Amino acid sequence: MAASGGPAVLLLLLLAAAAARLYRAGQDPLTVLTAGSVRRALLNSSAAWLVQFYSSSCGHCVAFAPTWRALAGDVKDWESAIRLGVLDCGEAENYETCKEYGIHYYPTFRFFKAFTKQFTTGENYKAGADRELQTVRQMMIDFLQNHSQELRPPACPPLDPVPSSDITSLLDKSSHHFTAIVFESNNSYVGREVLLDLIQYENIVVKRALNFDKPFLEKLGITSVPSCYLMHPNGSHGLINSLKPLRSFFSSYLKSLPGVRKKLLLPLQLPVQENKEESTETKVWKEFDKAKLYMADLESGLHYLLRVELATHKTLEGAELKTFKDFVTVCAKLFPGRQSVVKLLETLQDWLVSLPLDKIPYDAILDLVNNKMRISGIFLTKKVQWVGCQGSRPELRGYTCSLWKLFHTLTVQAALQPKALINTGLEDNPQIVLQVMRRYIQHFFGCKACAQHFEEMAKESMDSVKTWDKAVLWLWEKHNVVNNRLAGALTEDPKFPKVQWPTPDICPTCHEELKGLHSWNEAQVLQFMKYHYSSENILYKYAESQTDSSETEQGDTREGKDKSLQKNPSGSRENKIPDKENVLGSESKVLDKLIANHGPDKDSDKSVVRSATLKEAKQAVSFLGIGFSNIDMSLCVILYVASSLFLMIMYFFFRMRSKRWKVKYYRSSV
Repeated sequence: MAASGGPAVLLLLLLAAAAARLYRAGQDPLTVLTAGSVRRALLNSSAAWLVQFYSSSCGHCVAFAPTWRALAGDVKDWESAIRLGVLDCGEAENYETCKEYGIHYYPTFRFFKAFTKQFTTGENYKAGADRELQTVRQMMIDFLQNHSQELRPPACPPLDPVPSSDITSLLDKSSHHFTAIVFESNNSYVGREVLLDLIQYENIVVKRALNFDKPFLEKLGITSVPSCYLMHPNGSHGLINSLKPLRSFFSSYLKSLPGVRKKLLLPLQLPVQENKEESTETKVWKEFDKAKLYMADLESGLHYLLRVELATHKTLEGAELKTFKDFVTVCAKLFPGRQSVVKLLETLQDWLVSLPLDKIPYDAILDLVNNKMRISGIFLTKKVQWVGCQGSRPELRGYTCSLWKLFHTLTVQAALQPKALINTGLEDNPQIVLQVMRRYIQHFFGCKACAQHFEEMAKESMDSVKTWDKAVLWLWEKHNVVNNRLAGALTEDPKFPKVQWPTPDICPTCHEELKGLHSWNEAQVLQFMKYHYSSENILYKYAESQTDSSETEQGDTREGKDKSLQKNPSGSRENKIPDKENVLGSESKVLDKLIANHGPDKDSDKSVVRSATLKEAKQAVSFLGIGFSNIDMSLCVILYVASSLFLMIMYFFFRMRSKRWKVKYYRSSV
């Protein structure tokens, strides 16, 4: 049965999908940065910056958004000294930018100093997991004080305490403005917070002093700290009687003094950016059957995993490389996808196995995933197309939903065909898909808090899995644990509430009642899971085909391009050499002979299948991501050997000729 909803509900969802974002430019009291504006905003800025790099698909980021918005509103008056910004690494246009800034997990907080002349990835937030509003505010103050005198934002006054002698010199003197002195202990931030709260107000100056000089405090009548002492323009002075010695009380009182008003400041010059939220492009809601599995969700998840999440790691080595190799192997053997996607995974697996390296640059992997060398029959969509994983708002569901579906599918496929992993080094281990999932989430998943929660569940009971069927049920059970924990949270989609799954309407036999309490029939659950995540239950509606991708890319680049490029079925714009595969054809024969001389494939049962993939991969895969293919490297070796042989032949030729000349000369003289 298709997902229900009347026209009015669907219209509201369409409007929400088109307009809603985690942070809204012009409405939230912070700066929404994009790939096109972030560098210009941070370079040579007259204010310091604290930027949150987040992903709209990260549940922890969604839950933290209200706190970040509240912080932005709380320090709005500080913006001429330090500004708050956000950049969504989950947006396709920002993928490369987040990679440049070295963002591995979400949310990531980076400080950027004022008047930075060259590109920098910023300074990491040093308070760890403590992201309480007060803690972040205090870290902002510490960062401002770490600026040198020359690079300190012009709007930021000195935040260091003043000595008692400076305060004494101000007593009983007339002035054109109020002067407020906040007395506090050495570890207090109240004075500095009040000082920053008032930097945009005129006719008042705020300073801070420490409570070390006890006789001076007694002279002023100060018995406790923090306290605020006020000097009026006419020279009179006295202690402010505040009900509570809090920053908010002091700041509000000082802002309400007669003549104290906000300065008429010119707005900070920021790069003009297109408001993506007002784009006329509307995402059409896709009707779907919740009892079916959609290939568009699985392929979109693979696209995001390989091109976005993995891209945060410039180089894969050690445990990360081992995890990625195992993940690709499991997917290549178990993913029930279309031939073009399976062939890509198999080619990627063979390539990873054939490179005995301890370190592989991500760009080399991306070249193969993007099929830059045009291996025929390889294709993976380059855009997100959520169907069963679509949310009522852009930041809800999406990638996390597809990742769950992907690993559910892999556990089920492993149970249905346990011999698929034979000769991979991963066979005979019913936990292997779960272990690969565990390591992938630990090393690559963007939401660090989510990864920690999953690791806790894995430590608790994953070792108890002894069969392939138990692996299917373990993941199902833990998914329901997560659903129960997140039910009612900010990350929950109101249209798709976090309930225990499968629901009675799609699997009535999965549910039982024992002594008046709900109980699961795990045998029926297992049967349901094996069908739901089987190839027979997959629908290919909405899945992008290679032809669709080619037509889209050709339409974007048709003007001014050679017609031969438009006829290429892969539609890639990087390759500008017509019929490159034909050019490589004759060269590949030489390479095939060299490969044949090294003997047959050890895996004789699969040699026929692998040979076709390996042949094309060896023709085209970029060598270590630096632009040389295996053909290029093989030709270099051939030319080197041929040159060596030629030089040796010439050497022996002239050597023999020299000897014959000497013999002839000797005989003639005799």
